[in-house]
This record gives sequence, structure tokens and C-alpha cells, in this order.
Amino acid sequence: MNQLATTLGLSSELQFYDVYSLDEPEQLAHIPRPALALLVIIPLTPAWDRSRKAEDADKEPYTGFGTNEPVIWFKQTIGHACGSIGVLHSLINGPAVDFIKPDSDLAAIRSLAIPLSMTKRAEMLYHSEPFELAHKSVEQAGDSDADLTGERNGGHFVSFVKSGGKLWELEGSRKGPLERGRLADDEDVLSPRALDLGIKRIIKLNAEGGGESLRFSCIAFARRP
Repeated sequence: MNQLATTLGLSSELQFYDVYSLDEPEQLAHIPRPALALLVIIPLTPAWDRSRKAEDADKEPYTGFGTNEPVIWFKQTIGHACGSIGVLHSLINGPAVDFIKPDSDLAAIRSLAIPLSMTKRAEMLYHSEPFELAHKSVEQAGDSDADLTGERNGGHFVSFVKSGGKLWELEGSRKGPLERGRLADDEDVLSPRALDLGIKRIIKLNAEGGGESLRFSCIAFARRP
């Protein structure tokens, strides 16, 4: 993820950090604060799937665009790119915007996206050669032998960012960006309230739905030491 962010044009002043615990402060001490984004990969459990479908059922297609849009959200139309789109959501929203190199591919993608509708924005990203090349460069650098030929039940990458004093949940397979609640000035995405509104909400609904322990992984985005 760090390689992808750098390749797209993020300043080396920021990086992703492994998150080892959501509850033990000493296990979060290695992450400089404030954390600017939390990127989580979560398995689509039956309980979470039911919650997602119920929440999206009455939503109209997303119509946000322009400079007054609270966050920039991409509908995912690129196969097997949910991780890269999760990274993109983390980089182009909130305080991280100030660390995008001005003449970079990332700056260009963000600038092009702002005035576009949901459909046109997705098309722009789908046909973006710099985004494709960045994605493939990281894909080829990995150690996993990924089989993309068959159907599989994979995880969903969800980015939690703070923008405009609110916590936003961003995932390309939903109907739009999801506002999860207000955060105080001194609350970042790893604050207790943000975790309760975000990933812990999903953990709780999975437990209440009778599911097994939620096996998820997450990384936080923050300044380098």
C-alpha cells in the first residue's frame, strides 16, 4: 500500500502502519497521531451482508460532485481493484490531500474526478492508464500467488476518513459515501468514538447476528516519525 501511494504521487511524509489492536493503547503507540485514514479489509459475513443490503435498499444512486462534495467517492467498476480503490479513497480525502504532490498522477486523478458525476467518474478511473500501471506495479511486486480465474468470497476494503468534522465510510461497492457521525476536533479515525462508529459497529452487528469472530485486518495512514 505504501508503494502504491508513492507511485501515484503521495509525499513521502506519510505512510501506512499496521494496526495490531483496536483496544490496547500500547499496541497503537507506534502510529503517529492524528491518523488520517483507516483502511480495513473485512470478510462479507451474512450479518454484515444483511446490514449492507438493508441500508442501501432505499438509497437513490449517488449524485454528489463538484467542489462542495464532502468527500470524493468512486463507484468501483474495475475488477479485483478494491484494495487500490480503498487506498485511493484514503489518499484523496481529508487532511491527506495536503500531501499530494502537485504534478502527480494522484493530483490529476483527483482534479479530474471533482466535476464528474458518479458514472463519469467511474469511467474516468476505469480508463486511467496511470492508475492501471500503478496498480499492476504493486500487484507484480507481491508475494502471493493469486488465482483470479475463479469465483471466490474475498474481503471488502473499506476506508474510514475524517472530513469536514465527520467520519466517512468509503467503499466502491456501496451506493455512495456513508456518513457515520461527527467527530470532535481532537478525535481522529483511531479515536474511541471513530472506532465505535466505524469498524467496531461492523464487529458488533456481526456478533449480534450470530456470526463467528470477525477476521479482519487494518492499516492506518499517518505521518512518518
